[in-house]
Amino acid sequence: MMSYSFCMLTAAAALLVPCHALSCPGLPELSNIPGLGGLLRLLKPLLSPKWPFGRERLPEPPLPTGLQGLPISPDTEFSDVLENFRRLSRLEGALTLKGKIAKAGEKIIASNGKKADFSSALESCEKTGGTLATPMNKEENRAILGIVEQYNSYAYLGIKESETSGQFEYMNGVPLNYTNWHQYEPNGKGTEKCVEMYTNGNWNDRKCNLYRLTICEF
Repeated sequence: MMSYSFCMLTAAAALLVPCHALSCPGLPELSNIPGLGGLLRLLKPLLSPKWPFGRERLPEPPLPTGLQGLPISPDTEFSDVLENFRRLSRLEGALTLKGKIAKAGEKIIASNGKKADFSSALESCEKTGGTLATPMNKEENRAILGIVEQYNSYAYLGIKESETSGQFEYMNGVPLNYTNWHQYEPNGKGTEKCVEMYTNGNWNDRKCNLYRLTICEF
């Protein structure tokens, strides 16, 4: 069941997006529409820039200028709604797993403790709006390791072997920019196309049909 906050944010986004996206001419400001201003004021306590997890928003880019060289007025309430809607969506996806949750930077890492082969694990993550956990730096690797240690089980990562034997890449085909291979790994030479994390945080190339812990990221 969706939370009260999620329902309120969905309603606000549905009301706000059409005219802001299309710049409806001749219509009054959204905050002046009867009922909508009250909705925004009601949502405001839920939409703190630090919600959830005390995260600060990234610095805003310089405002573009209009035709006469005047700055375009930003709709801060609308921006807050969309930003927090995205945050809430990621959190809702993680909570549906009803298991262990960790945070690494902007990522939420979660697992329900279930084991599956690689394709099934990836599918289960995508169904909840995420993907298989993919460490791109030491912090993210430690966060995933924390869940691996709690379940004391190896886990598949969102990494696959490329068309070049022995070379690995992210699921979108981008080459890895961070690795934590175990000594002498990878050594499958085209026969082990998936990657698992050991209980010490090191990586090993492995066949994709084994059952490993499912860990998703959002």
